Amino acid sequence: MIYFEKFILPNGLTVIVHPDKSTPLVAFNILYNVGSRDEDPEKTGFAHLFEHLMFGGSKNIPDYDEPLQKAGGENNAFTNNDITNYYLTIPKQNLEIAFWLESDRMAGLAFSKKSLDVQRNVVSEEFKQSYLNQPYGDVYLLLKPLAYKVHPYMWDTIGKDISHIQNAKIEDVKDFFTRFYCPNNAILVVSGDIEVSEIKYLSEKWFGPIPKGPNNKRNLPIESEQKEERKLSVHRNVPLNAIYKAYHCCGRIDAEFYTVDLLSDILSNGKSSRLFQNLVMNKQLFSDVNAFLTGDIDKGLFIITGKLSNGISLEIAEEAIQGELNNIQCFQNKTELEKVKNKIEATLIFSEMSVLNKAMNLAFAELTGDASQINEENKNYQKVTSTMIRNQAKQIFKNTNCSTLYYHAIK
Repeated sequence: MIYFEKFILPNGLTVIVHPDKSTPLVAFNILYNVGSRDEDPEKTGFAHLFEHLMFGGSKNIPDYDEPLQKAGGENNAFTNNDITNYYLTIPKQNLEIAFWLESDRMAGLAFSKKSLDVQRNVVSEEFKQSYLNQPYGDVYLLLKPLAYKVHPYMWDTIGKDISHIQNAKIEDVKDFFTRFYCPNNAILVVSGDIEVSEIKYLSEKWFGPIPKGPNNKRNLPIESEQKEERKLSVHRNVPLNAIYKAYHCCGRIDAEFYTVDLLSDILSNGKSSRLFQNLVMNKQLFSDVNAFLTGDIDKGLFIITGKLSNGISLEIAEEAIQGELNNIQCFQNKTELEKVKNKIEATLIFSEMSVLNKAMNLAFAELTGDASQINEENKNYQKVTSTMIRNQAKQIFKNTNCSTLYYHAIK
């Protein structure tokens, strides 16, 4: 059980406090309710670009990292389809430095042309190195727009095209900041050896004066049900043929998520999983095979990936995957289900040992409905039955619900 208290400042900032006396460190996590799904289709990659710009200096603090490091703190950030999350850990005696740093950049970035030029180049190089010049790097730049036709999940967090970042203007950046980087669009979680009264005081002192921003109401296009099988073949200079299959499935906030998550674990969680045992070990058709959920807030994807063993055709490999998907639609193995439930329970318990993990999880739970749901996660997994697994498998693994990318290695 993770105990916490929550309050909301007059400017709309949600603050969650989780006291944990087991560590002298404090985790400070601020989640902004903005991800790549909120971008203009002609200006993609901005959420990720902003993650970089946030470390380029604010109005009163030209260098974010230097004072944090002097205080013994560490920090990082990540962006995905739905959120941008900034986090740090710091000794409890220096906690106010975290409030000072984060409130100053929420109040206003420096917005210098130099900082934009530097970070634009950094992100452009990341695009080239990780997506364009990396073996298999462009997979999701190809697979996502094959699976999605109208929803902004069709582009990856890095963006649709490198030109969108290269052409970013300072006016575009300022507009993005004004819309999304405001207290009423953020959730702050502080976890560690702290007192609720102390956090309330510091929150009001440092974040209270920041004015409320605009109310952003999402009106995202809804993806229609896929009713035809979609296929795309590409040829690349890579060592092995590969196959990628994407099936539409539930979102992270849907009740079915827990069933579908366990379904993915039965197929591909560890070396005792079905896909690894049957397709890698026994039949030796693949050198590597995986199944996972994208875990997006809106309707997401159930993705199966595999790199083929030498001499195996894509047709044989795909037929073998389909055989496994057909088999799991008749799932009745209660022992197998209990095994993945136990693994999930262990993972959840282990995550509660880290104040930073708890801070991140509380922020996301609050965003998706209610922070108290974090204490219901294991119960929700334990309620899943074999019948629920079968029903979801039958609903998801239809050919008409599938988009397949055939990745041919050039000989």
